Amino acid sequence: MEKSGIFGYGFSTTLPGATSTTTSAPGFCLGPPEAAPSPFFGVTSNSLNKLSKLTNDSTKEEKKERVVEIPTFTGLQSKLECAWRDVQWTEEQKKNLMKTVSSYKPSCKDVLHARVLLLGPVRSGKSSFISSVQSLFNGRVTNRAMVGSSLNTSFTKKLQSFAIRAQKGEDSTRLVLCDSMGLGDGDMTGLTLHDILSVIKGHVPEGHKFSPDQPVGTETPGYVKKPSVGDKIHCVAFVVDASKITSYNKGFSSTFKLLREHISELGVHQVALLTHIDQICQETAKDISLVYKSLRVQEAMNKAGALLGMSTSYIVPVKNYSSELDLDVNADVLLLSAVDHILQYVDLFFQDYLPQQTVPMLR
Repeated sequence: MEKSGIFGYGFSTTLPGATSTTTSAPGFCLGPPEAAPSPFFGVTSNSLNKLSKLTNDSTKEEKKERVVEIPTFTGLQSKLECAWRDVQWTEEQKKNLMKTVSSYKPSCKDVLHARVLLLGPVRSGKSSFISSVQSLFNGRVTNRAMVGSSLNTSFTKKLQSFAIRAQKGEDSTRLVLCDSMGLGDGDMTGLTLHDILSVIKGHVPEGHKFSPDQPVGTETPGYVKKPSVGDKIHCVAFVVDASKITSYNKGFSSTFKLLREHISELGVHQVALLTHIDQICQETAKDISLVYKSLRVQEAMNKAGALLGMSTSYIVPVKNYSSELDLDVNADVLLLSAVDHILQYVDLFFQDYLPQQTVPMLR
């Protein structure tokens, strides 16, 4: 018995005086193996080879005709089509905001000024923000709150309160921005939690020089034992640098969240200022009015929210004046919008305070 064809077997017989022949079993064929048809498809191996070759040639032609388009990128997207906050970048809007800030009065009759404490790491832009706000009311760039150049140490060492002066010929505003020592990586390198809470409660006298190894206490010269509501802080504004938002020490996140927890227990609302936005986005540096179309600024806002443990609705970006000599309308609108944002949360403090003040009178 020998194999014959594909998958088949034939029987070979040799007769006397005859040539050799091959008898096929039922369902199989006669002839040499290479010419045998398939018992299942009736196709010879030669036909299969030809069919395979045609199929391969056809596939090659299809691959040649098939064009695969590979997307090309000209650069990462940095500008959004629509602004994610609506702001009117006009001279008229600047005047309206200046009027709003200038005419602001605390809703509590016992309080003359709204006191706002700026808190943030060293060189985050606290003092620059104060000077920038005062500059737009002065009509020219001035540095009222002195700014240092040290990268690691806080230039401001003491508690300083700056009453924002209105334009010439007008009464001073009721807004007081309080500057203080910068936050450090630990209790011995910056303002401590104990001293911060003492300032907010109104115990720390104006001009007190902070020292990590000498916490504020009853023995501190000028210590206010029974502060009035006017001595207290009515809103806290955290200040973070957009250009350093990803490089801050990991300990800052827990520091901010611990601060927020203790400050909230005192009934004081908090907001945040995102500074140095011009350093993370070239388009915004050229035109501040593009700030709310900047994807980079939006990403920095989200990262600031994660760092501080607060919603981005509490955070506003600002562009402080640094090397400029002249004012910019768009920068002024952004600064004034931030001040207006702060004052809204100052009002919330007084709204919470007034019921406490009136309840005993009703009894």
